[in-house]
Amino acid sequence: MHPLCIRRRLAAGLLSVLLFAAPCVAAPAPLEKLQRGLVALKQENGQVFVSWRLLVTDPAATAFNLYRTNGDGAPRRLNSAPLAGPTSFVDENPGAGELRYFVRPVLRGREYDPAPAFTLAADAPARAWLEIPLQRPADGVAPDGATWTYSANDGSIGDVDGDGVHEFFIKWEPSNAKDNSQPGVTGPVYLDCYRLDGTLLWRIDLGRNIRAGAHYTQFIVYDFDGDGRAELACKTADGTIDGTGKVIGDAAADHRNPGGYILRGPEFLTVFDGLTGAAIDTVPYIPGRHPDTENPTGDQLKEAWGDGYGNRVDRFLAGVASLDGKTASLIMARGYYTRSVVAAWDLRRGKLVSRWVFDSHAGPEANRAYAGQGNHSLSVADVDGDGRDEIIYGAMTIDHNGRGLYSTRLHHGDALHVGDLDPTRPGLETFSPHEAPKGNGGIGTSFRDAKTGRILWSTPAERDVGRGVAFDIDPRHPGAEAWASNNGNLYNAKGAIISDKRPSSMNFAVWWDGDPLRELLDRTHINKWNWADSTETRLLTAEGCAHNNGTKANPVLSGDILGDWREEVVWRTEDSSALRIYVSTIPTPHRLVTLLHDRQYRFALAWQNVGYNQPPHPSFDMATRLRTPAR
Repeated sequence: MHPLCIRRRLAAGLLSVLLFAAPCVAAPAPLEKLQRGLVALKQENGQVFVSWRLLVTDPAATAFNLYRTNGDGAPRRLNSAPLAGPTSFVDENPGAGELRYFVRPVLRGREYDPAPAFTLAADAPARAWLEIPLQRPADGVAPDGATWTYSANDGSIGDVDGDGVHEFFIKWEPSNAKDNSQPGVTGPVYLDCYRLDGTLLWRIDLGRNIRAGAHYTQFIVYDFDGDGRAELACKTADGTIDGTGKVIGDAAADHRNPGGYILRGPEFLTVFDGLTGAAIDTVPYIPGRHPDTENPTGDQLKEAWGDGYGNRVDRFLAGVASLDGKTASLIMARGYYTRSVVAAWDLRRGKLVSRWVFDSHAGPEANRAYAGQGNHSLSVADVDGDGRDEIIYGAMTIDHNGRGLYSTRLHHGDALHVGDLDPTRPGLETFSPHEAPKGNGGIGTSFRDAKTGRILWSTPAERDVGRGVAFDIDPRHPGAEAWASNNGNLYNAKGAIISDKRPSSMNFAVWWDGDPLRELLDRTHINKWNWADSTETRLLTAEGCAHNNGTKANPVLSGDILGDWREEVVWRTEDSSALRIYVSTIPTPHRLVTLLHDRQYRFALAWQNVGYNQPPHPSFDMATRLRTPAR
């Protein structure tokens, strides 16, 4: 048996399976260790909906026994025969008092150790969400007397102590945050880490020399050194205070200019310990504003990035990728309207080590074709099938080795979708709207081969196409349907118009109601697309919640976070006093390994907070996978 299979099954608590289980193929690294993620929610009818994860480490024949404990009583098995189908269950007669639920894997008649239990308090209300209390930072006051408040903004997840349970990471955005094109001093940005019960583990204060806004602080949470515990990495500066109170750089430095921009002084990249918030290592940020000085003039900035006042130079992106197929590397980037620089880092023995740097304005002459191709977000996927990830940076792609794979010359766009969008052809596809069709031959949206960048089909436009998405919402056509703001049509994966009506939203999507199709997630609601008559049905409205980032209207986080393979949505409450994790309680007939064990999907949750937040896509087509589950 492959040694990785042994390690994986040990992690799953199925040691004795090794005596008789069939050999398996090593899963793509790195594989995140997870507990069952069991969640139980009371419903209005008095029943309790319970769901849990199927792991990639589980043998195909794994079934489950579900137990409930009422108060101090003995555990009672709720299923008459092991549950070999969906990893969910409706407890129709739960009884009163405190309820504890747990599952035991069953294989070939043998029951294995239980996963940690989920407890429902006796007074737990009937609702479709879990709530994590937050500690909102105090309001701020500027020297001129102006005040600002804080709201919970983008989020992420990571297991900080290696117990297989994710903690939640939250960025606190001040009310005076600015877009790069807007002048003005902003309040400091904070990063928090919380356990599911609301325990605040630490708070990082990025300080006065990190400006607040959607394009400045891209934070990536993942286990970069392979020790089973997540770290957090982001750009820092003089005056940043880590989770233990230690200051990075010069605490007294103030590099803000009268317009509020920070265009002078040192810039750092710091990786923090996920459990304590302590800075592990700090290095100069690559690339700096200028290769020759920390204090460039406006003319020097304009020459290097395209303007001299701070708009283009401070456009940052970030991600995580497995560039060798074995470990996780940190991706940090700067610029996309003109010059684009992408840097890959490894965390080794507590030190950040540069793996490679790609610069559209340096290196071989071929790199010049990659200038001006970046989006407001990036994606990470193995587009060429070699087991190593590439960086899809808008209209261009960088190979795992830091060399340009291709540039489409379609230029900048706001949205980006990468996945098996057309399962009838090999490999992955990319769909994106474009902001400058007058400079790319009149192409408003493009559906492309992700390996080569070849345009498979496109739609025309004369001006900026600000929105566009690709999700499977119609079972009559294989793969994803696509639509965008340049027209009112709905297209299938081959580019054929299948309706002259498209959904009302072009934002996020979520696997919610239990079928292979995705539902529409926008603002604080979820809608079902009725493909037969091109209408929508409201499935959920998150009353008392708020969305983030203005017109982008995205949740704090959305993805397969808990329970079975379907996706949860995390919104903040209107007053930012808590996060609410909404969980679907709709029964599903389908059984599927957690999406978190698909590397492309898991990495997408890590970079979801970057720039203009984008929804995650797995490396496979969901309808195909549910018909023929891969083990």
